[in-house]
Amino acid sequence: MNEERKTLEQRATMTDIERLRHSASHVLATAILKIWPEAQFAAGPPVENGFYYDVDLPHRISPNDFEKIEAEMKKEIKANHPFERVEVSRDEALALGNKGRLAALSERSEPSKFKLDIIENIPADEKISLYQSGDFIDLCAGPHVMRTGNIGAFRLTNVASAYYKGDEKNPQLQRVYGTAFKTKKELDDYFAMLEEAKKRDHRKLGKELELFVFDDDVGPGLPMFLPRGAVIAEELEKLAKETEFAAGYQRVRTPHIARESLYKKSGHLPYYAESMFPPMQLRREDEEFETKRKRFDELQVIVDSKLESPDEYSEFKHLQYELLESDKYYLKAMNCPHHHKLFAAVPRSYRDLPLRLAEYGTCYRYEQSGELFGLMRVRSLQMNDAHLYMTPEQFESEFNAVNEMYLNYFKLFGIEKYLMRFSTHDPSKLGQKFVDEPELWKQTEEMTRNVLKNSGINYVEVPNEAAFYGPKIDVQAWSVIGREFSIATNQVDFAQPRNFDLRYKDRDNIDKIPICIHRAPLGTHERFVGFLIEHYAGNFPLWLSPEQVRILTIGDDPKVVDYARSILSELRAHQVRAEIDESTDKINGKIQRAEQMKVHTMFVIGKRDMDAEAVSVRVHGKGNLGAKPRAEAIAEILLSIKERRAE
Repeated sequence: MNEERKTLEQRATMTDIERLRHSASHVLATAILKIWPEAQFAAGPPVENGFYYDVDLPHRISPNDFEKIEAEMKKEIKANHPFERVEVSRDEALALGNKGRLAALSERSEPSKFKLDIIENIPADEKISLYQSGDFIDLCAGPHVMRTGNIGAFRLTNVASAYYKGDEKNPQLQRVYGTAFKTKKELDDYFAMLEEAKKRDHRKLGKELELFVFDDDVGPGLPMFLPRGAVIAEELEKLAKETEFAAGYQRVRTPHIARESLYKKSGHLPYYAESMFPPMQLRREDEEFETKRKRFDELQVIVDSKLESPDEYSEFKHLQYELLESDKYYLKAMNCPHHHKLFAAVPRSYRDLPLRLAEYGTCYRYEQSGELFGLMRVRSLQMNDAHLYMTPEQFESEFNAVNEMYLNYFKLFGIEKYLMRFSTHDPSKLGQKFVDEPELWKQTEEMTRNVLKNSGINYVEVPNEAAFYGPKIDVQAWSVIGREFSIATNQVDFAQPRNFDLRYKDRDNIDKIPICIHRAPLGTHERFVGFLIEHYAGNFPLWLSPEQVRILTIGDDPKVVDYARSILSELRAHQVRAEIDESTDKINGKIQRAEQMKVHTMFVIGKRDMDAEAVSVRVHGKGNLGAKPRAEAIAEILLSIKERRAE
């Protein structure tokens, strides 16, 4: 979670629901103070799907306390106190903090220690404001709803531990979470969605359907796909390869490891170092090192014979130190530096552009252990990556083509609600969080903004969240039950082509630097498979289903079994993922097992079906569809798979 304090610009763009939830956090703090007057508060912002307030309190708050806290909150809402904003000087704010009056109902003997720290970190040119509702006064830049009575329906959800400002060196606080909506119906609908989400949790279904596992000996955040899960990943990869081939992409392959120098050149080091696995220290192997080693061996013989001159002995000791140097290698955290090297490997002309290099590359990122979450946040990821190199004139059409690819995928997977988050840079952080190229930032952000506007795509602009090398678009998608996921990214890069000195010859035979687009419409196998498990609740369409057809025999008549096996052979000859259940169990038991594993289609076969050259068709979630001629049933299966139908 981002612990950075929101800027005034970000606060000015708060939505109505964010203002409501921000106000609810103040009411939460008021209620806690009514019960535990000694409570000290840090930050209480609105967040995705709700709000929280960090509190320092000897009493350990638990869900058992929620009822009495909510009761106090309801009193504050019923009182309909106005939220009153007051600007104060820095000295006045510090004086109130020292009297314990900030985030409090009255003056107290203990200073408002966290609020005092926050004041010290407010920029000198920023106005300091307080908000009062009833007796509660808080250091706050706002904004809020007009009155506490405007908050609507709310509920506390959970409590967790959190370090002050997200730094483990700081005190550990209690973070009390809640959510709020304008109406009770919206609140009830939200919790109904959460209950459905529990049933669809990809971690739960992944285990039940035997899709993927984690293992302590392998390591946290390193998923392994079982055969049934690997099928889904391979089908997605097949889809991507077919789509990209039709769009003029060329496939490449790169190693999983590279020297430190590559990532220094790309700029990922030092900007991205915290997200990379620690380096491996390996003995140097370059030609210069070998020359020094041979010279050292020669000097070693002379020194051992005690015939060395002072200069030779000095050279010997110097080389002895230099040969201790090692090469650092990093696991690949991103594919782009390798792809840039491939662009540079061959002389390029404007006639070669746009050049689209694609790879399902495996990357490794050292996510913090507390951030790991099933397939959604992992340390090993296989990315639907590609890098597009182009002239400035080609940028709009290429960017639009990438967006069209996204939209086609959304249609295929039944993703009806989506949003593109256009992330821009913060000029005050150039040279720190973002590469120090102010004009190029302005130029590429304007180009990207214009393409988004002209294409009519639904997007929002988010400051201070760009990649370090250029503006980016994060794609948010909502599953069928309304749960939001971040599934893909699309980035514009003006920095790395310069870092790698990438060149192409223009029409006048002059060297030019290409623009680069990083794009990954299907994100990573891990995250996208996790999304699809929850989106479909494990009920995958036929083309994506791990087990497409299971043949269930009635009884143990050898002729029926042979007939069933001939159908199995025919299906598998067409690359259909088909299995057969020849057990002597009753047919209802076989059907139940197939339904539990969410097998898409079942062919139930008895003597009557065999005699009629037919199969009885059952589809998971639809039940018995009746008998169909064998050839017709198989033809329908093959056509549905070929067309990647949604059912």
